[in-house]
Amino acid sequence: MVPRTASPHPSDPTDPSDPSGSPRPQGRSRPRASFDAVVVGGGVIGLVTAWRAAGRGLRTAVVDPAPGGGAARVAAGMLAAVTELHHGEEPLLGLGLASAARWADFAAELAEAAGAGVGYRACGTLAAALDADDRAELRELHALQRRCGLETEWLTGRECRQLEPMLAPGVRGGLRVDGDHQADPRLLTAALLTACERAGVAFHRAWAREVTVARGRATGVALDDGTGLAAGLTVLAGGCHSGRLGGLPPEVAVPVRPVKGQVLRLRITRPYAPFLSRTVRAVVRGGHVYLVPRESGELVVGATSEERGLDTTVTAGGVYQLLRDAHELVPGITELPLVETRAGLRPATPDNAPLLGPTALPGLHLATGHHRNGVLLAPVTGDVLAVSLTTGELPDHARPFAADRFARSGWEVPA
Repeated sequence: MVPRTASPHPSDPTDPSDPSGSPRPQGRSRPRASFDAVVVGGGVIGLVTAWRAAGRGLRTAVVDPAPGGGAARVAAGMLAAVTELHHGEEPLLGLGLASAARWADFAAELAEAAGAGVGYRACGTLAAALDADDRAELRELHALQRRCGLETEWLTGRECRQLEPMLAPGVRGGLRVDGDHQADPRLLTAALLTACERAGVAFHRAWAREVTVARGRATGVALDDGTGLAAGLTVLAGGCHSGRLGGLPPEVAVPVRPVKGQVLRLRITRPYAPFLSRTVRAVVRGGHVYLVPRESGELVVGATSEERGLDTTVTAGGVYQLLRDAHELVPGITELPLVETRAGLRPATPDNAPLLGPTALPGLHLATGHHRNGVLLAPVTGDVLAVSLTTGELPDHARPFAADRFARSGWEVPA
């Protein structure tokens, strides 16, 4: 990942300073290790990219001081290609559906490679509305889904409560989406770490300082401990920090910004009946909330969406907002123990779609900007980057998400 002197790392967002207070070494040089591909960033996207690259026979390294961290430590893991559809984001729908269709096989393949599951559940999703205005908003979403050719079922409030008896009596209607499932991002990153290690991926637990460039081509990365990693291919997969790495030429646009999200984790303590049988999302008096029940008994409640830069402070207001809206939807939630509060940073682009594949700098690829959909898009991202790293081209279905699309369109890169 990028050095702390540039920004805090997402896997340790609450500690932006070096605990020792000492400056990081900048002038030392060490022998350069050589790889076919170096991936900067050890979150879900970086790890799946490295795993797939190694599977294609590339000698691969991951650079991250704490691989397995990042946004996945906070994410709820909803595989929600349909219920995450927003007006203006229709081009992203096809990529999301393609990745969702890969998920069952991907989960099975990864579980075999790692010897551990990823918490994949084909449980479906219920999107509910609490009052008449919320129902009107959900009706608009249903109309958009129908225009996009998606099959979702409108339910009355009574039908919603028959499906999920813990819902509040005031629920006015909802959408049943059987194809939107879930996975556990923490189990996913743990499995990807093991799979990468077994595939021979090397891990360099340090901060990346800059991309090295020679003769107009990316040649690897320099780490802030003085180590140099030479590589024919370099992938930036550092989430919202991807564009902050040194050495990027002006023609390489990485317009990724952080969007803060606060999330709660509760513990379901009733063994005699399921609290919720599926993921429940809702519009609650104009606000949005989701509840994701795990088979382990964990219940994830999220998430706020805040433009706060690199701030990852958990606030009383954020916790209150989530508990208030979740209680309006499922009154029994107040009886559950609250076991964790956390905030993370989603990597967002100007069109909320990822940046994938080759850039204007030969040898440099991007795998970042997945915003709300990093876990959903992990399978398709790994496949797309495996193709781009071995052929230099994007497959047809990924071309709308080319890494250089903002440079071509004249977008200004945020400072």
